[in-house]
Amino acid sequence: MQTTLAIIKPDAADKEDEIAWRIQREGFSVKMRRRITLTKEQAGEFYQEHVGKPFYAELVKFMTSGPIVVLALQKFHAIEEWRKLIGPTNSHKARETAPESLRALYGTDNTRNACHGSDSPKSADREVLFFFGGVTSPSVPLISPSDAGTSPAASDQSRLILEREVYPTLTKGLTQLAKEKPANPTQWLGRWLLANNPNQPRMEEPPK
Repeated sequence: MQTTLAIIKPDAADKEDEIAWRIQREGFSVKMRRRITLTKEQAGEFYQEHVGKPFYAELVKFMTSGPIVVLALQKFHAIEEWRKLIGPTNSHKARETAPESLRALYGTDNTRNACHGSDSPKSADREVLFFFGGVTSPSVPLISPSDAGTSPAASDQSRLILEREVYPTLTKGLTQLAKEKPANPTQWLGRWLLANNPNQPRMEEPPK
């Protein structure tokens, strides 16, 4: 199994549920996850290989403009498979050559392109360590505000509950959402989840 670093960028962070469904459908397992907002210093350190390039300043500005979702994904040939799923760097080209890719669906241009993926095993190791190692880059918060105060054991238990109780139902709902294509997807999904909550007590009609 191989591990790669994936980022859902600020322009697509609100589409995390939809992207998570694609990730699961494509056979990736989420090894680690963090939702954070990068500082200018953190973004600059992460993209240090691009210092001096024309797009560097705009890239750092964009990557600090809102929350990002950072994922360590695992799968056989994870690096190649994830880059294939996200599509070409330029979102316009992605819509032409890989219309079902994540960048085609959620990206805007060459910078605001929805997702990031490690381009080599060496990069994947560095990037996973940057966000999840906590040693070489202590400035990057390893726990999002919503996770503060949660012990590792509690986090593991929460993850198991999500995997067993939440994700299967959510996946069914998103699959049905893709088929129905309602005018208001958020409202439709909310109602579907309420109606199909497996833990919701169901009233049985009394025998006549």
